[in-house]
Amino acid sequence: QVQLGESGGGLVQPGGSLRLSCAASGSIFTINTMGWYRQAPGNQRELVASINSSGRTNYADSVRGRFTISIDNAKNTAYLQMNSLKPEDTAVYYCNAVLGTVEDRRRAVRNYWGQGTQVTVSS
Repeated sequence: QVQLGESGGGLVQPGGSLRLSCAASGSIFTINTMGWYRQAPGNQRELVASINSSGRTNYADSVRGRFTISIDNAKNTAYLQMNSLKPEDTAVYYCNAVLGTVEDRRRAVRNYWGQGTQVTVSS
């Protein structure tokens, strides 16, 4: 079974930093894209950052210059370095990946979600 395992969330003071990790496991042949969405209470889920197979990155305007997404293809793991954190960054962060996988003995390109990790920025 293909799974996305998330880690790195927690409580941090404004101006602090956190590093999120998302590790894809299972029968994975290709990584097309990986990234994070976040959802705060009462808000819609929004894209935070993503990176595609060619290394192109995309950031929400609210995090550009503060967050950096990267990927280690050998480990099938993406990282989101979050610096200069603000209270408005508080949300559940969900890893998302578009992967080429083997499921039911057939290769397919599918969209996967992690379980989410809580990030709280508060003094």
